[in-house]
Amino acid sequence: MKTAVEELSPTRVKLTVEVPFDELGPSMQAAYKKVASQVRVPGFRPGKVPARIIEQRFGRAVVLEETLNDAVPKLYSQAVDEVDVFPVSQPDIEVTKIEDGEQIEFTAEVDIRPNFEVPAYAGIEVTVPTAEVTDEDINSQLDALRQRFATLTGVERAATTGDFVVMDLRAEIDGVNLEEQQANEVSYEVGAGSVLQGLDDALEGMSAGEEKTFRTELVGGENAGEEADVIISVKSVKEKVLPELDDEFAQLASEFDTLEELKDSIREQAHRNKLVDQVVQSREKALDTLLEQIDIPIPDSALKAELDARKHNLDHQIAESGLSREAFFRLYQTTEEERLAEFETSSAKAIKSGFVLDKIVKAEELGVSEQELTNFVVRRAMQMGVAPNTLAQHLADNDQLTLAMVEIVRDKAKTVVGDAAKVVDEAGNEVDLKAIYTEINGEEVVEEADATEE
Repeated sequence: MKTAVEELSPTRVKLTVEVPFDELGPSMQAAYKKVASQVRVPGFRPGKVPARIIEQRFGRAVVLEETLNDAVPKLYSQAVDEVDVFPVSQPDIEVTKIEDGEQIEFTAEVDIRPNFEVPAYAGIEVTVPTAEVTDEDINSQLDALRQRFATLTGVERAATTGDFVVMDLRAEIDGVNLEEQQANEVSYEVGAGSVLQGLDDALEGMSAGEEKTFRTELVGGENAGEEADVIISVKSVKEKVLPELDDEFAQLASEFDTLEELKDSIREQAHRNKLVDQVVQSREKALDTLLEQIDIPIPDSALKAELDARKHNLDHQIAESGLSREAFFRLYQTTEEERLAEFETSSAKAIKSGFVLDKIVKAEELGVSEQELTNFVVRRAMQMGVAPNTLAQHLADNDQLTLAMVEIVRDKAKTVVGDAAKVVDEAGNEVDLKAIYTEINGEEVVEEADATEE
């Protein structure tokens, strides 16, 4: 087999592949078997029709077509390996010559990873936050813990921000009640930021037993996007009462006997979290700095595929939420235009990052052990809330184990870049990543944190 490469652009090539006919032998035998199993010829059992009879009855062209259908994809893959290009799209293949008994020729146009050199990454300078734990950090954690153990107490006054109300809701359009938009005994925190615009303003100042109507745009159901009158009937108003910060609270909220012991535990965990964050940020920032030094053209097909995947996931999230598109984006305090613009930027960066990390994987000869793959599946299963065996089977059944291994080696490449960087914190102190690994007792915790993708 002989392969010629023509560069159509920095991100697209045309392969011209010439194949001697004798290299098609296995595919031709498979073609005869396939045709024989599909045809019926008097005097022969299914699948037992001789090759010469098949050619006499149905023509040589039928066999050649099946032969090429089987052989060309394999020959294309072989040609790609031989000329050392990295395809990022499905090829456009055309058989351009068939000389029966002599040779065949086909062309394949395909988008590829462009050629580029990865700059030296040893000594890249990055700055990360300090690992110092402040009183504000401790108090923030304690406040969050107090919120979890808060109690609600009924009050005889008007509702204000932070109070909880129990209410009935219904909606009308032109005086017609919408049963689908009716809900009873709904508990809601005033000021929480409902996707139902106007709800917080309407509830502010309402007392138990009062009813109020406000006009808004419905966010879900058959009438999503339509203007409607929403009637609120407040059943009760309750205020949140936080527990006192004392030893009794420490015993309620933790395994510790005293508040000081609880604070010490929070301080230790906060310090550990900040160390892990330093490691994660050193890797991310070192990679970002490296990417800034390289100008890599992005193949249009790769960018389109990445964008389409993100848009598909977004549409799925919106459908799962049961909200209108407008309400969904309002919930996340953004707009569809802003989200799509972010997709454009993040998609291009993700592709560029993948190209660079793949180069580092090859240069550093990084691989994936069976234990690393198992650890990856277990961590991902925990994040998804499914059994590891279930996820492993799903990955195997859907040919996604290769993608999982790519993700693992790319994370390892990112670790290589981060570990080679010169890292200082915002106070100017040098950060010793190896010392951090030792302090947090192994790299597994760091890898879990680093597994968060953009």
